[in-house]
Amino acid sequence: MDLERRDRRADMTSDTRRLRIAILGGSGYTGGELLRLLVRHPSADIVLLTADRRAGEPVATVFPHLGAQQLPDFVSLDEVEWAGIDVDIVFCALPHGTTHAVAKGLLHSERRSVVDGLIVETRQDLIAAVPSDVKIIDLSPDFRLDDTDLYAEWYGTSHDAAALQPRAVYGLSEFARGDIATTNLVACPGCYPTASLLPLVPLLEAGLIDHDDIIIDAKSGVTGAGRGAKEANLFAEVSEGIHAYGVAGHRHLPEIEQELGKAAGGSIKVSFTPHLMPMNRGILSTIYVKLATDADAATLRDALTSRFDDEPFVYVVPEGVAPATRHVRGSNNCLIGVFEGRLPGRAVILSVIDNLVKGASGQAVQNMNIAGGLPETTALEQAPLFP
Repeated sequence: MDLERRDRRADMTSDTRRLRIAILGGSGYTGGELLRLLVRHPSADIVLLTADRRAGEPVATVFPHLGAQQLPDFVSLDEVEWAGIDVDIVFCALPHGTTHAVAKGLLHSERRSVVDGLIVETRQDLIAAVPSDVKIIDLSPDFRLDDTDLYAEWYGTSHDAAALQPRAVYGLSEFARGDIATTNLVACPGCYPTASLLPLVPLLEAGLIDHDDIIIDAKSGVTGAGRGAKEANLFAEVSEGIHAYGVAGHRHLPEIEQELGKAAGGSIKVSFTPHLMPMNRGILSTIYVKLATDADAATLRDALTSRFDDEPFVYVVPEGVAPATRHVRGSNNCLIGVFEGRLPGRAVILSVIDNLVKGASGQAVQNMNIAGGLPETTALEQAPLFP
């Protein structure tokens, strides 16, 4: 590493510190959101954009709303010569199975159990031992599941970077700040898991709900299906209606169960059904839970309020208020409401996020800020758009 590069990285938390950013798969919706957020980030310089289908095109032709920004043209991922690029943060907004090769190339996965002479026995040892030159923030599902066999089962392809999986940190920002700050491989959660886990994890940890009786009824905007041309996403197919998909088999299900299991201290199975809504952005998760003995809706609301009281992006709304997706559009916020259930001993939790921001690119920038020692809210301060 040259002297200038080493000196720049040595001052990670300096106010004048600038991070050099690469966005891989930058022409999709999440890539566009990363650009929208990062062009106003005072510590970010975007130096590389890849998009195989749009290689050679300027940003103005792919995202006209960002055409006035001084940004590099898109190039093909295969054309990138990493040895000649000085980069600190690599955002991977790639299809599943693609980040594996990128991560192996950048993070030297061939070291496996011995890293620079250190015998690795724990996850903490492995994180401490890996090179810290480049941090990968992955928006794909490639490193979200701890069990690589489970990944192969749900995604229909082998996990081609299994040696790297133990060093990946599941990057739900509010629950993993310490690990995010020390690793160089962050697996950003999916949009449905983010909306579901934020309210459920604290309640399971506190023993306030029955872990064997959780139902998640979730609804998402069409951007959650990506920007690629698909018949099911045509206007005539989506507008003026709503439909369920991935019933009892959506790929976010094992991710949700994995993290809820950690919170509960044991295996968890939940009922989860996603629905596609005729809107661009947003996720509303309606979650039905069975209360633990002596708990009620007020107990749940108080526990969540206490847990998130100091969080910049998670808010528990007042009693009787039902949060809506229009209340978070374009923001990195998550709003949570709690209601007494009609049946005795049950409660209903409402959780809303913007699937492209808190559910994807906003959380990724939040994780970048944590990893870079920057104020966590940087470039994420914008209020929601209304109406």
